[in-house]
Amino acid sequence: MTSIPKTPSRYRSRSDAKTPLTPSIISAFNSISISPQKRSHPADLSNPFITKSRQASPVKRTTGGGIAVSDSFQRQAGGGVIRKGGFETRLDVVSRDYLPPTSQPRPELKRSRSTPATRERTQSTSDNRDRFITTREADDVAATLELMSLNPKTVSPGHTARLAAATGVPLNRRVLAYHEAPPASSSDSTLSQQRELARPLYGRPGELPSSTSSTTNKSRRIPTQPERVLDAPGMVDDFYLNLVSWSIQNIVAVALAESTYVWRADTGIVSHLGEAPEGTYVSSVDFSNDGAYLGVGLGTGEVELWDVEAGQKLRTMGGHQGQIAVLSWNAHILSSGCGDGSIWHHDVRVPRHKVMELLGHTGEVCGLKWRADGELLASGGNDNVVNIWDGRVGDVTEGARGQAKWTKRNHTAAVKAIAWCPWQSSLLASGGGTNDATVHVWNSGTGARLHSLKTPSQVTSIIWSPHKKEILTTHGYPTNAIMVHAYPSLERIAEIRDAHDSRVLYTAVGPAGDVVCTGAGDENLKFWRIWEGAGAKKKKEGKERSSSTTRSGILSIR
Repeated sequence: MTSIPKTPSRYRSRSDAKTPLTPSIISAFNSISISPQKRSHPADLSNPFITKSRQASPVKRTTGGGIAVSDSFQRQAGGGVIRKGGFETRLDVVSRDYLPPTSQPRPELKRSRSTPATRERTQSTSDNRDRFITTREADDVAATLELMSLNPKTVSPGHTARLAAATGVPLNRRVLAYHEAPPASSSDSTLSQQRELARPLYGRPGELPSSTSSTTNKSRRIPTQPERVLDAPGMVDDFYLNLVSWSIQNIVAVALAESTYVWRADTGIVSHLGEAPEGTYVSSVDFSNDGAYLGVGLGTGEVELWDVEAGQKLRTMGGHQGQIAVLSWNAHILSSGCGDGSIWHHDVRVPRHKVMELLGHTGEVCGLKWRADGELLASGGNDNVVNIWDGRVGDVTEGARGQAKWTKRNHTAAVKAIAWCPWQSSLLASGGGTNDATVHVWNSGTGARLHSLKTPSQVTSIIWSPHKKEILTTHGYPTNAIMVHAYPSLERIAEIRDAHDSRVLYTAVGPAGDVVCTGAGDENLKFWRIWEGAGAKKKKEGKERSSSTTRSGILSIR
C-alpha cells in the first residue's frame, strides 16, 4: 500500500472541523481506566483550546461502568471534541473581558504647544484656574504658590542640597514672590539733569526723536530757520544737475533755466551773468579755485568759461555728446562729466583744451570732485559706481585716456553726492540715490570702506565741516531734510526736516565754512548757519545774525 505522506506539523493548520462522539467512541471512553497515578494521556482540564462559537456535540455521553462519573465531569465530557489522540473538555468560558471599576471621567486637558502632554496636574480636576495669568486674590495666589515647593523625599537629599546651594535658592521657598513697589526717587533733580546731559554721548544714531521741523540733541543746537531766503524762479528740479556754486570771494552763482546769475553776499547785489544759446539750458556751474572764473556746462555738451568780474564769456569748449551735469576745477584744469559716461580734462590755457579723457562709467556722470591737493579726482555716476582717479595729468597728448585707481560698486543707486574731507585728505564720502540712501566713507589710499550710514531718503549732497569732525547731508523725498552727523561715530547730531517744500538738490558752503546754501525745486535758495566760524566772536556773530534774518524779507535773484 502506498503511504500518504504526512504534512509536517509546522505546516499543519488547526482544523476547525469537529468530530462527533459516536457510540463506539463513548464505549471506548467507558473502558478507559482513569487514575491520577497511572495516566498515560494527561489532559489539561483547566485550559481547553476551544472558541466561544463552538457548537456542542449532538450526541450526549452515557455513563457506563468502570468509575463513578460525577454530573460536572459528565457535562464536561459531553461537550468535548477529539484533539490529537486525546480529548478536550468544554468549560464555561467567560464571554466578557475584565473591565476596571468605573470612575468619573477626567476632563481633557487643554494645553498650548508649550505645555507637555505628560504633565502631572497637582491640582484637582475641578480646578480650571489659569496657572500663568493670576486673576485671583493675593491670598489665593500665595496659597497656590505654596504648593510649588521642592520635595526632598523624591530625590537624593545631598543632590537637592547641592542644587540649592549652587543656585542660591533656599529649600521650600518660592522663587517668585510679590513685593511692594520700589521707593520713589529723591527730590534732588541734579542727578537726573546730569544724566540727561550725558545721554547724547551714549545715544545711538536712531535714538533722536523725529519731528516735522527739526531735532537736535542736548549738546548741540542749530537754527531751525534759515538766515536768508532768495527767490529763484525757474530753478530746475533735476537730481542729476548741479546748479549752485559758492566762490572763495563770497559770490554765489545759480543757474535758472537758460540764465546764469551771481549774488554777492557782502553787498546783496544780484547780477545777470549770461544766457545759454537758444535751444539749450544751463546744466551745471562751478567756480575756479581763486573765484575769478566760472565754468558753465550746457545741455548740448559745451562748456563755457566766464570772467566773473568783467561779466564776459571768454571761450566755449565743445566736444561732448551729452549734457554736462557736473564740473570741477583743479588749478587751470576744468573737468567735466558728461551724460555719455565720459570725463574730460580741459586745459583752459591752451586752444586745444582737451588734454585727457577718463572712461570708467557706463551711465551719466553726475558727481565729480577734485581733492584739494589735486592728486586725486573722485566721480560718481548713474551706473551706481564710484571711481577714484589719479589726478596727475602730466605731458599727455589729445587722445590720452586714464584708468581708475579704485572702483567701488557698493551703492545700489545713482551716486551724485561726492565730497573730500578737508582735514584728512584720504577720506572720501559718497551718497546714493533713492534705492540706496546710504553714505559710505572710503580710504582713498587703500580703497577700503571705513564707515556706512543708512539714511531715510535719497542723498543729494555731502559737505564736510572745515572746522569740526562732522558731515552734513541733504536729502530728497520723503524727508527733504538737512542732517548733521558726527564723525567717525556717524551719530545724528541734528536734523532739519522739510527744509524745503521740494527735494533739497543743490548745496554749497560759504568761504568761512559756517553757512550752507541749499537750493530746491520749490524755487528758493536758503542760507543756513550750521557751524560757527573758526575765530569769530559770539557777539559779532549774534549781531550779524540779527541783521540778516529772514524777517527782513525774501530777496529775488532775478
